[in-house]
Amino acid sequence: MPHPVPAPSTPPVPLAGLLARTDLGLRQVAGPREGVAIHWVHTSEMADPVPYLLGGEMLLTAGVHLAEVTGGPGALDAYLDGYAARTVAAGAAALGFGIAPVHDTVPRALVEACDRHGLPLVEVPAGTPFTAVESAVWQAVTEARHRELTRLSEAQRALAAAAARPDPASAVLRALARHVHGWTALLAPDGAEHGFAGPRPTTAVRAAADRLAQVVGAGGPSSATDTLPGTQLSAYALTGRDPRRPALALVVAADPNDPPAHTIAGVAAVLLSLITGPAADRGPAEAEHSAALVRLLLGARPAEVAALLGPPLWTVVHAERRRDTTESPTALAAALGTSLVASEPDAGAATAPVLRALVPAGRKVTAHPGWTLGVSEPVPVEELPAADRHAATALRRALARRTSLVRHRAPGPHGIASLVAPADARQHAQALLAPLADSPPLLATLHNWLSLHGSWDRTATALGIHRNTVRQRIARIAGLLDTDLDDPDVRMELWFALRSLDRDGSLDRDGTAPQA
Repeated sequence: MPHPVPAPSTPPVPLAGLLARTDLGLRQVAGPREGVAIHWVHTSEMADPVPYLLGGEMLLTAGVHLAEVTGGPGALDAYLDGYAARTVAAGAAALGFGIAPVHDTVPRALVEACDRHGLPLVEVPAGTPFTAVESAVWQAVTEARHRELTRLSEAQRALAAAAARPDPASAVLRALARHVHGWTALLAPDGAEHGFAGPRPTTAVRAAADRLAQVVGAGGPSSATDTLPGTQLSAYALTGRDPRRPALALVVAADPNDPPAHTIAGVAAVLLSLITGPAADRGPAEAEHSAALVRLLLGARPAEVAALLGPPLWTVVHAERRRDTTESPTALAAALGTSLVASEPDAGAATAPVLRALVPAGRKVTAHPGWTLGVSEPVPVEELPAADRHAATALRRALARRTSLVRHRAPGPHGIASLVAPADARQHAQALLAPLADSPPLLATLHNWLSLHGSWDRTATALGIHRNTVRQRIARIAGLLDTDLDDPDVRMELWFALRSLDRDGSLDRDGTAPQA
């Protein structure tokens, strides 16, 4: 049975864009031509590469494994049919077959098998190395990711600015419609509109939107989705189940092939939930929070605005939504009991959106269905940057352990760190880790590997890379540091050094040294 294919974490690269590059000389010889998207590249000469595929790849092969087939032409045809079927079942987006050094042409039986199983087959000419194809894909992924992050950042700023206007709900709906290139509306369970923006939907889309609004507004889930031809509908419950107010839902109709639109809609849902929520929940405390934000923007120090935030101690929560859930950020914010939330792409290796929240220390943070949480210890406002890093580290550990919640625990007052002055510890750490200073990926790998007790698999999960890449990086680190990483004394000293840098903010949230 093929393994389940996870949702790709990288922006899609149209296969047509690769075929259009004259420097690569690629030519599609079989399979569907329209709507094929590549997320990454994998090269394998194995007869069964399925265990090593994540889904969404262009699988590259020179056909070396075909030489192992015996039994005549009929056996080869059967082998290639099974090979194409397994590749499709593994979720690969396309197959690239290299001409030379083994084959002069793409085997006809492979062309027919790919046509039968709906697998795009691309001929890679003799003059194009596989590394050139891989480089082209990653260049396109990087460019697409940059465009996506720029779009998300611009949308968040526009939504925040809209929320500060005189009619904030209408302004947010208009800004959201512009940035998702679709229709947005606030709907009651009976279908009544309390505001809309964007081009009017078709009758079918409007009817489906009414159904979703009824689902999330009548005691159902906090969010729901539906797909119609050419349209992805998402609905988010905004005002909960307060009987004194209409249970409004934000409904968004956008292109189904536009994943960032879902993230942008989630940000708008949080804002609209605050805007349309009961006035009692947004009374003096909300005004004080706004005043604190204004003073920070005008240059005040955190300690100067701490009193405006109310509680003296705050807990930082980092949360990542699991792929098997439709729970919205709005539902999580409500469960945490705070309106101080922000959704953003993670700064680390993972690319899934991360929700960050400030929770008053008196409120207990517990596991929430559909989310993985990393929780800091309660700290005063001036120590929130350190708590933010600790929550990020706790989230990575939770993801690596596949557990729903991990809390950061600071060492006690009599720990080994208390025996060394912070300045001396930092100087020692910088000297010890100097060979890795120019390689943030190596520092991040070492930090995660040590924190996860040398587990290759958990480190790979935390960083979103293959376990073999972790092994290669650890071997590289051992060589650069000229030390034995199997020695527990060495591990202890390196962990002490990394923790020293983490305590004074010399490491970013992903465990890497800050960039200049």
